[in-house]
Amino acid sequence: MDARRDGWALRFHGVGAASAVALGSAMATLERDGEPWLTIDCGGEGLTALLDDYGGRFPSALFITHVHLDHVAGMERLFVGSYFDPARRGKVRLYVPAPLVPWLHRRVGEYPNVLAEGGANFWDAFQLIPVGDAFWHDGQRLEVFPVRHHWPDTAFGLRLRGSVVWSGDTRPIPEMLARHADARELIAHDCALHGNPSHSGIDDLEREYPPELLRRCVLYHYASAADGEALRARGHRVARPGEVLALAAPLAWTQEA
Repeated sequence: MDARRDGWALRFHGVGAASAVALGSAMATLERDGEPWLTIDCGGEGLTALLDDYGGRFPSALFITHVHLDHVAGMERLFVGSYFDPARRGKVRLYVPAPLVPWLHRRVGEYPNVLAEGGANFWDAFQLIPVGDAFWHDGQRLEVFPVRHHWPDTAFGLRLRGSVVWSGDTRPIPEMLARHADARELIAHDCALHGNPSHSGIDDLEREYPPELLRRCVLYHYASAADGEALRARGHRVARPGEVLALAAPLAWTQEA
């Protein structure tokens, strides 16, 4: 692997919008000391890239931002890679915002007889952990916050305080970032060249966000490689598939934070 061997990093497995297959489904992994620590989402193309990045190793812990298929289409393959491995079965941590649990079950867990021969439930492969405003993973506290994508309470962002904020699919959320990106975090933000009712466009971000915050943003979920270059030409930092970005170490949690 080409990840940093010391400290924290963010590896982009895919950076594309749902139709931008060549760029991979938007998905990333937080790494610690060069090893995967927490994966964000589980799209189809993104999971393929993850397996290539980590020598065929499936993730051991994931956070799900929302349940559109470009973000959860890899879950069936993840089930197979976990259920049939005795060392992994029932131990793959799946952190899911509580309002998403029924939707995720309907999308990926409800199909009858997940194995043709029966005897297994979809969730047997995982340790499903519904989460609220925050959760703990491997000694670190992560914050969860709602974003603006389709219907209320169906999409969420993630923050590792002092290190990184992942917006997930969203329209601009200045009020959320004022609270959840106030410690100089790198902000991985949904942004296409042109916005729509579900996703941010660059004009939206330039209108809604102050320059200091935009300088901390790295943009992903764009429609094509050409659009990515157009975003760069406007002076913005744009993620590429497979890119690994160094992160600051998370800040210690206190009740006042």
